[in-house]
Amino acid sequence: MNCIFRQAQASDLEQIMGIIRDAQAMMGEEGRTQWQDGYPAVADIMLDLDKGYGYVLEDPSDCGILAYGAVVFDGEPTYDVIDGKWLSNKPFVVVHRQATARALMGHGLGAEFLKNVESLAASRGIEAFRIDTNYDNRYMLRLLEKQGFSYCGIITLVSGDKRMAFEKEVY
Repeated sequence: MNCIFRQAQASDLEQIMGIIRDAQAMMGEEGRTQWQDGYPAVADIMLDLDKGYGYVLEDPSDCGILAYGAVVFDGEPTYDVIDGKWLSNKPFVVVHRQATARALMGHGLGAEFLKNVESLAASRGIEAFRIDTNYDNRYMLRLLEKQGFSYCGIITLVSGDKRMAFEKEVY
C-alpha cells in the first residue's frame, strides 16, 4: 500500500478517534485491560496534536487515515525508572497511542508506521527508539518482535499500571 506519513492535523481528529475507539473496542472484546478506562480520550489526542506529536499514515487515493500514533522526541519521564535495563543512554524517540484501522490490521500498516518513525528519528540524529505496551497486547508484541525491538524490562505508569518496555537502535 502506498501511504503518506505526515503530521496529524485537527481536521483528522474524527478519523483518528474512530481508529482509537475501534482499538479500544477490540481490546475489550478480547478481554484485554489496556485502553479500557476511556484512555486515550479526545483530550489526549488533542494534546498530541497541540504539541505536534500526532502522526498518521494516510491513503492518498481516498484521503483516509489508516493509522495513528504519538511520536515524541522530548523524552518520557516514565522511562526514567525501569525494572531492567535500557539498551542505551542515547536520546530517543518514543511512540504512544499507536493504532491501526481495524479493517486493515494485518496488512503491515503498524510496521510501516514504525519504519517511518525510525526514518524521521534518523533524520533528526536520534539513535534510539523506545516503546512500551501491555503484557497482553499480542498484536503490538508481535509487531515489536518483527521490527527488531529488544525487551528491556518493566516500566510503571503514573497510574501504577505496569508495561513491558522495548528499545531498538535507529540507523
